[in-house]
Amino acid sequence: MAQLVGESVPVPRSEAVPVARPVIGEAEIAAAVRVLRSGSVVQGPEVAAFEREFAELVDGRHCVAVNSGTSALQLALAAVGIGPGDEVVVPSFSFAATANAVRLVGAEPVFADIDPDTFCLDPAAVRAAIGPRTAALLPVHLYGHPAAMGELTGLADRHGLALVEDACQAHGATLAGRPVGAFGTAGCFSFYPTKNMHALEGGMVTVADPALARRLRLLRNQGMEQPYRNEIVGANLRMTDVSAAVGRVQLGRLPAATERRRAHAALLDRELAGTGLRLPVAAAGARHVYHQYTVRVPGQREEFRRELAGAGVATEVYYPVPIHRLPPFPGRWALPETERAVAEVVSLPVHPTLSAEELDRVVRAVRHAV
Repeated sequence: MAQLVGESVPVPRSEAVPVARPVIGEAEIAAAVRVLRSGSVVQGPEVAAFEREFAELVDGRHCVAVNSGTSALQLALAAVGIGPGDEVVVPSFSFAATANAVRLVGAEPVFADIDPDTFCLDPAAVRAAIGPRTAALLPVHLYGHPAAMGELTGLADRHGLALVEDACQAHGATLAGRPVGAFGTAGCFSFYPTKNMHALEGGMVTVADPALARRLRLLRNQGMEQPYRNEIVGANLRMTDVSAAVGRVQLGRLPAATERRRAHAALLDRELAGTGLRLPVAAAGARHVYHQYTVRVPGQREEFRRELAGAGVATEVYYPVPIHRLPPFPGRWALPETERAVAEVVSLPVHPTLSAEELDRVVRAVRHAV
């Protein structure tokens, strides 16, 4: 049977080098047990501590913890006033949650093309996509590489637009020394288990404006700050203290884990140079944190993936279908770089728990496959 584009390629389980290997160690387990024994398990002291500690990663911005990265995006858009009748410029080359969040607040996504080197929004394409109904820009720091925030911030300021960063894959990434999540009106992070750090599940919104932070806290907690004093219509999107406690442990691990990702990526850069693959690049001034190490395979991609699977190396295609071709988002969009990326990208293992032997196996398998 022919292999479908983007279909998972089976790898022998006993030998597989996985694309992701979430870490749940004794420290995470102990933190969760501590919270369960405390009896304070939702929106309590662990959440407050996690918010304070995460602020150090985003230049001291106000941090509001929620139950997922998608909730973070939805609440950020709602808090800045995006709603029915508005349009938000987004990339199509991303996970569907980016556009789902726009629809969840009643607005419409307008898809713009990507830069072929970074896979992030192309500022020229964004400029062309801005129209009279545009209310916000929603760039994604894809695969751990920061978007072109200098140009995008300028566009947002020039047109009076909100700028919401989807930093769900980019914890600790920087551009010109400034961390992602600290450029826009709001930044949004995910703590799903396969991300660069996790909290079992959860998300975070980062903002500079204290009034906006208060509005976010109301929105996540049924519109109330004090019990039964509901000020606005809100929802239950709170983070549990178990998740926050795990997130605090993971946040402590993040600097070392990031350096291991970057070291693994540097090794792959050296060892795979000259293979004919188009390797990841980092824009000038960008600190890439390699949520994924994504190469381009022009033609024969599924044969390449099958070769690696046979050698016990797992791969993934992020993303096999662009958002603008998904049934919930009909329309006619000319996005040539997005379509090219969809047809060529393959993500190789780069996560921090890879051993030297596993990295060597990845290198040997890729060299053989190409």
